[in-house]
Amino acid sequence: MPNNPPLDLQKRVEQAAGAILKARGSAGPLELLLQLGWLAPSLFESWKKGMIPSLAEVLQVGHEKHARAFRHFEQWALNCGLKAVKIPYVRSTPGGEILLRVTTAKDPHAEEFFHTHYIPGDLPAAKTGRTVAKLSKPPDIVVFQTVSESVICTGCKAELFTDSFLIMEKGQPLCLTCADLDHLEFLPSGDTALTRRARKYSRLSAVVVRFARARRRYERQGILAEPEAIEKAELECLSDESLRTTRREREAMRRAAQDKELVAAMAQSIRRLYPGCPAEEAVEIARHTAERGSGRIGRSAAGRDLEERALALAVNAWVRHRKTEYDVLLGNGIERIDAREMVRDKIREMLDLWLAGAE
Repeated sequence: MPNNPPLDLQKRVEQAAGAILKARGSAGPLELLLQLGWLAPSLFESWKKGMIPSLAEVLQVGHEKHARAFRHFEQWALNCGLKAVKIPYVRSTPGGEILLRVTTAKDPHAEEFFHTHYIPGDLPAAKTGRTVAKLSKPPDIVVFQTVSESVICTGCKAELFTDSFLIMEKGQPLCLTCADLDHLEFLPSGDTALTRRARKYSRLSAVVVRFARARRRYERQGILAEPEAIEKAELECLSDESLRTTRREREAMRRAAQDKELVAAMAQSIRRLYPGCPAEEAVEIARHTAERGSGRIGRSAAGRDLEERALALAVNAWVRHRKTEYDVLLGNGIERIDAREMVRDKIREMLDLWLAGAE
């Protein structure tokens, strides 16, 4: 990583907030925590699914530091002429929406702050309305496909085995019968048009997720929808299948061209940051980190914008995995933190050579 002096907190907050606003059209305190790396995305998603009572318990930075960051954030919003809108975070359940809490203290002002989003103050009224509507859109009802061998329903005490469906109600599992969702039918992922149309025609639907232990995150498995809605969607998809096939092929070609341009631009930027990095290796790094659907740093907004920090992280990760014995250490049971410490000097040596321009 280039030997630049670390940014002070105010600059970090302003850069992070600006990136969020550019990517999303709005910026809020929780999105800022995610962008700064102070809140793990997996914990944020678990909180939205109702599995964590409050986010204050899982923040990866102390109260004093994030309080200072929020003061800089509010000042940044004021300096940019942004407009504050109050959009509560809620979780959808068969019984209605439940307000999600961020704080543990009974302070309505502190809680309200976390539900504040800032949008450009000069947006036309119509676009402001669309932005607020998008932020206010109720989330999907989330149904979990179990990975445990046995889970007991809190309502009827029935035993739910692996691959059963359940929802979380106040942190407790409920089977679909107790949750009044047992009339819905499971539609696996795989056909985007079919899923979209089934949700459109179903008066009630839910998203099904399953925890992937290898990736340590919840992954979408499909939806639950009314059987009649799924049948109607299937008939509609059959009627225009050839048209959609042609459209998919055209979109695939367009995305491939975009990816090729991104890899070329990213490889060029990597060579500017690290003149000693061989050209063919810069392309390999760019192709690896920018792989569509990989979830790597190159697919993030910062990566696509060719931000220096994102590219430096990508190069650092490449050197760690490809130029050191890091993966072998992990395979031998060494803890990740210890393994990183053991290869730190070797990574630094390689990056210093690339920074100096020696291929």
